[in-house]
Amino acid sequence: MSEEKPTPTKCLIGAILASVMAYGSYNLTSAIAITFANKPVHTTNQIIASISSVVRSLVVGVVSLGMWVFGIVAIGLFALGVQLLVQNFKQQSPDT
Repeated sequence: MSEEKPTPTKCLIGAILASVMAYGSYNLTSAIAITFANKPVHTTNQIIASISSVVRSLVVGVVSLGMWVFGIVAIGLFALGVQLLVQNFKQQSPDT
């Protein structure tokens, strides 16, 4: 099995894709939160109110978690791309 080494180009493309996914997750989180805020649960049953509150919190939390994961991946891939660029420049420069 041949193992491909990461290149700065691949890292930067991956960082861009992860950034787009993070931005999309951010917009989705905002839309879900606004929708939940504008449509409260109308019930007199305390158990139903509690369960709906927990489910709404979990939905917003899971989508928000995805946003943070994609954001951190984007930052990591960008940093790896910069690190690889710096290493390439150091290897190409003649020792003085």
